[in-house]
Amino acid sequence: MKLSNILIAAAIVIFAIACNNPSTSSADTVLLNGKIWTGESDSSYVEAIAIDGNKIMAIGSDGEMKKLIGDSTRVIDLNKKLVTPGFNDAHIHFLSGSMILSSADLLSTTSLAEMKKVLLAYAQKNPDKTWITGRGWQYGFFAGGMPNKKYVDSLIPDRPVFLRAYDGHSGLANSKALEMAGITRDTKYTGFGELVKDASGEPTGAFLEGAQSLVSKFVPKPTEQEQLDALRNGMKYAASLGITSMQNANGDLEEFSLYKKLFDNNELTMRFSMGFSVGAKTTDQEIADFIKIKNDTANSAWLKAHAIKFMVDGVIESHTAVMVDPYSDIPVNDRMQAKRWNIPLDRYRELVVQLDKAGFQLYTHAIGDLGVRESLNAYEQAAKLNGPRDRRPRIEHIEQVQADDIPRFATLGVLPSMQPIHADPGTVDVWGRAVGEERLPRSFAWQSLLKSGATLVYGADWPACISLNPMRGLHSAVNRRTIDGEPPNGWVPEQRIRMEDAMKAYTVNSAFASFDEKQKGKLAPGYFADLVVHSQDLFSIPTMDIHKTKVLLTMVDGKVVFRDPSYKE
Repeated sequence: MKLSNILIAAAIVIFAIACNNPSTSSADTVLLNGKIWTGESDSSYVEAIAIDGNKIMAIGSDGEMKKLIGDSTRVIDLNKKLVTPGFNDAHIHFLSGSMILSSADLLSTTSLAEMKKVLLAYAQKNPDKTWITGRGWQYGFFAGGMPNKKYVDSLIPDRPVFLRAYDGHSGLANSKALEMAGITRDTKYTGFGELVKDASGEPTGAFLEGAQSLVSKFVPKPTEQEQLDALRNGMKYAASLGITSMQNANGDLEEFSLYKKLFDNNELTMRFSMGFSVGAKTTDQEIADFIKIKNDTANSAWLKAHAIKFMVDGVIESHTAVMVDPYSDIPVNDRMQAKRWNIPLDRYRELVVQLDKAGFQLYTHAIGDLGVRESLNAYEQAAKLNGPRDRRPRIEHIEQVQADDIPRFATLGVLPSMQPIHADPGTVDVWGRAVGEERLPRSFAWQSLLKSGATLVYGADWPACISLNPMRGLHSAVNRRTIDGEPPNGWVPEQRIRMEDAMKAYTVNSAFASFDEKQKGKLAPGYFADLVVHSQDLFSIPTMDIHKTKVLLTMVDGKVVFRDPSYKE
């Protein structure tokens, strides 16, 4: 053997020994004296963790990790605080959510009076804005579940106003906005959605689904700089909530370019996985562009785009979700019976097969039980036609599901990607009336899906939710009660899940959902140092105190990206 080969072989052996024997070098950061849930199992806890660069070097006892402390090691005394892997929000609309931070944010309002107060204060604070926009009103604020322009006209009569519902599937315009958009009693809309009119044929100011574009296209588009600044603010906000990774559940080439610009400037402080939106009008050129980006970003730890997002139906509150049986609060199955699918089913099935064959992971928004069933059918067909591979297709939301479709998730390897905050009992009165008593046991059926063997994945659907905070999601998942404790026994309590399962859905399982389970979602040697320090032990406190838990410190890639001012190392 040549001497050069011998030297190379010896170097490889020495490198391997060093990698498997952490004591040969010191850590950059060591966290001691904590309760660290690693994510390996329900009860996998250690006291301390050592970080080298952007990855976890070792985990174990305080004594073991102290051996890795060198002259330049940063030592953090956790003072018995709980540490978990960083939250990975598996379903988010990050750009639109970030933009809300600089508009009228109605997400936290709980009544019509409160909504009016926040809206008026925003308008008075921003006298130079030509349009007043915002998001966050709830269907339950209004009699019959739908708003009317009169609620806004009385507050802001001289400027156009357009406000999206918290779920983004409905909108409200005031009279000035209707005037500027040229909408009258003669205006018609023929796409997926509805321009709501009263009994006399007069537009009420309410818009469902795609009909919102009749007004939204007149709202001034934010500049690239405004969008980049919004994303920067959004990342800071998310970091304060312990979110270290996100799976963007919609997007286009323009939005991707914003993340790419931040990535190129080394400004990303959390990891992004992008799902491009595809519908009936998506062109072959757009799909070709998506494929190129998918291939170009395949090995990125910060920004990748390997997924496609479909939307087959709407939401239950406005009767645009597609149900097997009629809604309980109206005499027909759907007031938009002739155009109830957001995308024609034949076209959806065709695109599922085509894009599955191209190697994309597929997401499908399906809230009604018939939408869920057709999504499962489409995935099953694609697997049969294209042959076996590691697909991990997902269905998003699944607010209603037929009993015989529940086991199909595990059988077909389909991930139920759900948002526990949507089941907050404070927001489900209109929803519950539409579904009816008979279907309630299968509402947000987390426990049933877990028992069937499915891999449950959690996110917030921000800004289509009342809170981005994972603590609120964990609270809803474990309690099925409002933060005020209503109803006392829980809403559909049989679908509650354990804290361990809820935490896995936000960490371990959500990493699996983006094909990242070998590098994040757990706190283990070789994994990225993405972690969160919590103010309370989420696994031992009374479950009704979960929502009170604060994030004290968030670390991404071995760097602190958020620290609560009250937290001292």
